[in-house]
Amino acid sequence: MLLLDRIQFGYANSGRQRFLTRFSTGLTIVLLGMVVLGGDSARGGEPKPEDLKFFETKIRPLLHKQCGSCHGEEAQESGLRLDTYRGIWEGGDLGPTVVPGDVKHSLLFAAVDYKDTNLQMPPDGKLPQASIDLIREWIERGAPHPDQNGELQPIPRTGKIDLEEARKHWAFQPITHPQVPEFDQSDWDENPIDAFVFARMRSEGLQPNPPADKRTLIRRATFDLTGLPPTPEEIEEFLADDSPAAFDKVIDRLLASQQYGERWGRHWLDVARYADSNGLDENLAHLDAWKYRNYVIKSFNDDKPFDQFIIEQLAGDILYKKRRGDSTPDSDADFDLLIATGYLTLGPKVLAEQDVVKMEMDIIDEQIDAMGQAVLGLTIACARCHDHKFDPISAEDYYAIAGILKSTKTMQRYETIARYNEHIIATKQQHEAKRQNEVLRAEKKKEIQSVLDAALAELTDEDRKLPPKDAESKFSAEVQAQLKKLREEDKLLKKQTPVLPTAMGVVEGTADDTRVHVRGSHLTLGKVVQRGVPAVLEQYGSLEIPESTSGRLQLAQWMASSSNPLTARVAVNRIWCWHFGRGIVRTVENFGKLGLPPTHPELLDWLAAEFMDDGWSIKEMHRRIMRTRTYQMSSAMNPQNAAIDPDNQYFWRSQLRRLDAEEIRDSFLAVSGRLDPSMGGPVLNLPKWKLVFNHRSKDETSYDSNRRSIYLPVIRNNLYDGFYLFDYTNPDVPTGDRGASTVAPQALFLMNSDLVLQSSMSLAKQLFKASPENPQERAVLLYKRALGRSPEGAEVDRLLDYTTQLESMLQADPDTKTPQLTAWAVVCQSVLTSNEFLYVK
Repeated sequence: MLLLDRIQFGYANSGRQRFLTRFSTGLTIVLLGMVVLGGDSARGGEPKPEDLKFFETKIRPLLHKQCGSCHGEEAQESGLRLDTYRGIWEGGDLGPTVVPGDVKHSLLFAAVDYKDTNLQMPPDGKLPQASIDLIREWIERGAPHPDQNGELQPIPRTGKIDLEEARKHWAFQPITHPQVPEFDQSDWDENPIDAFVFARMRSEGLQPNPPADKRTLIRRATFDLTGLPPTPEEIEEFLADDSPAAFDKVIDRLLASQQYGERWGRHWLDVARYADSNGLDENLAHLDAWKYRNYVIKSFNDDKPFDQFIIEQLAGDILYKKRRGDSTPDSDADFDLLIATGYLTLGPKVLAEQDVVKMEMDIIDEQIDAMGQAVLGLTIACARCHDHKFDPISAEDYYAIAGILKSTKTMQRYETIARYNEHIIATKQQHEAKRQNEVLRAEKKKEIQSVLDAALAELTDEDRKLPPKDAESKFSAEVQAQLKKLREEDKLLKKQTPVLPTAMGVVEGTADDTRVHVRGSHLTLGKVVQRGVPAVLEQYGSLEIPESTSGRLQLAQWMASSSNPLTARVAVNRIWCWHFGRGIVRTVENFGKLGLPPTHPELLDWLAAEFMDDGWSIKEMHRRIMRTRTYQMSSAMNPQNAAIDPDNQYFWRSQLRRLDAEEIRDSFLAVSGRLDPSMGGPVLNLPKWKLVFNHRSKDETSYDSNRRSIYLPVIRNNLYDGFYLFDYTNPDVPTGDRGASTVAPQALFLMNSDLVLQSSMSLAKQLFKASPENPQERAVLLYKRALGRSPEGAEVDRLLDYTTQLESMLQADPDTKTPQLTAWAVVCQSVLTSNEFLYVK
């Protein structure tokens, strides 16, 4: 049988791209694969004599005639030989194509049956139906062969990846606790992080910058840990504290604030591709996503160990079952475990996909992509259709993980429009209130029926045969009034029925291994792959998955294990990046071969080892980093250093950075006194299962709120302008390092948006309230509130000269009711939109 001379196949990868590609002879040949006799579906023992006779008389001649020229003794196209048992068992390059006893999942039958348009053989014409029926029967008999002896074992994962060589890659090496370099910088306090950084600077011929001044330092630290500017009072308190522990006190105060969790929780939400809507084809509202957001904020504020944080998001529902069994969750700790699994459901999905199997596999692919990048720093999803082109991740590795997620229930249903799975997170009191309502409604319906039965009994036989509505018209006025009253009471009870709160999240599904999907297509299934982890990382532990479970808990525990070299490295690299503006590994989501190597590999390992030794405490990692001279350096430019290291990849100075989108908005609100500090709560006022920003491009989402930006809706396909313009994260994919652009629409937003204009006017009113008669005092207060410093030199005189001129112009404008206040609002806007306000040094 000739292999495909020409094949047209569909390529799908997590909804990211879909296209058809035609390959012809000479360009590539997609092989049929191998015929497997045995494996985990095989019939053990010797084949029956009648089955062997069937093979010898019907199947062997058919294979010889149709397949022998390409897959026989003379030629083994694509590595497949079908004229010997050994050749059939070892197969070709692609994996099994016959599953004994299972016609549905046998590639050989799919090919000859011509039902799969992507795989049809022989390519020059379909076999006679009688021949196709013989192949079907042979598979149903268990694909017997005379050379078969005993029970064959499943073929282990194989491929062209040299695992021994692959494990030499720096990211796959075990984490060591490297020796701290000798420290000989006399004007620096001894600190291991500084020792590593200075040793690298010295090797590159660089000199570290001097320390930043205290005003700069507290502004930097406050934005880093809270995303907000320091108040004038906080600045003055720090300046007045000359003790050696002054900055430590600032760090501890900021870490203890609720604003810390809001800031650093937002960093993780970037990585978790958080959004309040689905996006893609059907932009379904994620009405309960805010509960996951709250869980993340609380986890950071509570300094939840990062390993526990990861395990809860991947398998919190299983942890809950192990702790409480089938009991009803009734505590915040119970609810947190269920809410945490919203991580796996938050991603964008094609909810109107007609092929429900494809929809399921696309959702799994998105989960693998998000999980791989967020936790391991690997682009595992690239192996959906073929072995990874660069990293040692095979297609079998991919489907080993896919089997775990396919054994997990992510969706309530896959039919259009598909709906995500939910947990009920109601207290015992809420459950009891619902039960009591149901009892009252049942009693009311019983009372109504009793009145109806009594009234009907009074009617004539002829009237009782009438339709119910007509029969009731024969009742007495008193009975009709009584029924009306009872039905209104029932209607009120129905309206008062408590709606039990829910949260997005996954649960265990039907546990099973998954087959390799040839070229990523679920229509062309290959060999069964046992659930597990990538083979290149099995040296750090494999999974022992009980038969009845998905393996999610085992996967989560493996990921969060201290023996796994990737998770801690990826985590501390992100923390470093969010403090310094770039990671030790610049490609924070990719530790594979296409990623950049670490600039300070020993420092990265030292941080990862200390992170785990500290119980995976993120707050302790903040303290380690922020107490260093490296963190506290100034951002001043040193021409000699810049000539050697213009990108500052060796951290010889602090990185000047623009505030991100949330910091800009929140700072406007904070300095103008408009910021609402309340926490938590929903962000969308919609019925459940409704679309937002629908196909008519009608957006009814409201951003009219003075709460922090983390509490604004994140609508996929239609982000808030203030987010979109200032390089907000793409909520479709994990993002651990946002960019920063400078484009004209940003300036237009700062000049004309309601946010900026209203904040400027509010700030001006506060200045007048604080100092109604003294413009000099107003100017000083403006600088302190907005920029954290007093004006210098001629800044006050210039500001007041400009204000006076502007006020005179506005007095001539009949439409300006308050020229003096308006002039000061314009001045406030100029300060609020200055580079000094929008950048952190």
